[in-house]
Amino acid sequence: MLTEERHRIILEELNNRQSVTLGELCGRLGASESTVRRDLNLLAERGMLVKVHGGAVPRNERFSNVEQDIEEKSRLCNEEKTAIARYAASLIEEGDFVFIDAGTTTEKMIDFIPDLNVTFVTNAFVNAKKLAQRGFKVFLPAGEIKLITEAIVGAECVSNLQNYNFTKCFIGANGISLSAGISTPDRNEASIKSVVIAHSRTAYVLSDHSKFDQIASVTFARLSQVQIITDRIGDRKYLTAASIREVM
Repeated sequence: MLTEERHRIILEELNNRQSVTLGELCGRLGASESTVRRDLNLLAERGMLVKVHGGAVPRNERFSNVEQDIEEKSRLCNEEKTAIARYAASLIEEGDFVFIDAGTTTEKMIDFIPDLNVTFVTNAFVNAKKLAQRGFKVFLPAGEIKLITEAIVGAECVSNLQNYNFTKCFIGANGISLSAGISTPDRNEASIKSVVIAHSRTAYVLSDHSKFDQIASVTFARLSQVQIITDRIGDRKYLTAASIREVM
């Protein structure tokens, strides 16, 4: 079979089924694994599909670089965010040292955190106030205030956070995709998220279903680095590439 014909069949299979495995393609094409892998690599380079572990999925992701402010975000997917926040808070255990990111979903966690001996670090001054009001020990890193997301950012903040070793972190995101990983529109916030994930024993990303198949301008983590907590997944292809917990 000619290369062009194999490529046509691969794309046709993806269009019909939304995901294909390497073994399925080998059988359908009557070709070896090495040949099919080369085909997938070439099609991925051309932007015609996304390679995942053991196969491929369509490239149907959308790029968005719009950063909504806190008030705008707080009006979106409230029921979903509450369910995500409640489950995330249940993961906090006695003696944990936890980082909570700025964001509307992470902020909702605070009402559901059990009364335990837990210490928190957050780069959101609103979160810090709420945690302190709950009676928790809480630290704010130094840095510059970014008003639109009510977050502390900047090189000084990154430097402060590099001194910590967290048992768990809970991170917000603007985009989740197979090709670009976990992303956010702001380079400064991406730096904060990256360093926290690198210094955490377990990293959780809290994102509702609308963030999937979205790409923002700065990737701060690979799918394999984190565990994703979401309300539901519209496309099951993500289950083969990431650790995901659906809570609705």
